[in-house]
Amino acid sequence: MAERSQTAPEAGNDMGNDDAIGGNVSKYIVLPTGYCGQPKKGHLIFDACFESGNLGRVDHVSEFEYDLFIRPDTCNPRFRVWFNFTVENVKESQRVIFNIVNFSKTKSLYRDGMAPMVKSTSRPKWQRLPPKNVYYYRCPDHRKNYVMSFAFCFDREEDIYQFAYCYPYTYTRFQHYLDSLQKRNMDYFFREQLGQSVQQRQLDLLTITSPAGRWSW
Repeated sequence: MAERSQTAPEAGNDMGNDDAIGGNVSKYIVLPTGYCGQPKKGHLIFDACFESGNLGRVDHVSEFEYDLFIRPDTCNPRFRVWFNFTVENVKESQRVIFNIVNFSKTKSLYRDGMAPMVKSTSRPKWQRLPPKNVYYYRCPDHRKNYVMSFAFCFDREEDIYQFAYCYPYTYTRFQHYLDSLQKRNMDYFFREQLGQSVQQRQLDLLTITSPAGRWSW
């Protein structure tokens, strides 16, 4: 793997050191070091500004390699696991290595054959990457944090590709599911609002009854 620079401001990576992670990247164009012209095909554009998206920073390491930093959980800054982002402006047959460099877990199913998910605009069904292209290891270049690296080859220039830790299940999708259950007026299902989250989203209390008793979630 290529040697990493400390800040690489010439590459469009003005996010500072490893701790300088703010909000999700939004149509963030990653340019090679020293490049000053207009973005060309193959200069990847990263985005995570959508529901369940998570990608806080991208560092250009080499022509083929990128370091990706995920944002921590809202209420626990030490917990960093989930990622979900898109990549566009690719070239056909362009090969890349993406390194998720700031995982907080020492153990992961990625060490036992699990692989990230991928889909694209022309192939909207989620698929797992081949496990042989996925590596989970402790990296001395990143404070000995655990890193998950995966190799990928883009094959359709017009597509937008999306990568995720596993199958995404959004809050909106969950709310639609609860709405559909509520409309069925089942006498053993009861839904009420318990409160709101830090981000002002509704928190539901579900009560499910049976002849043997009732349970709440």
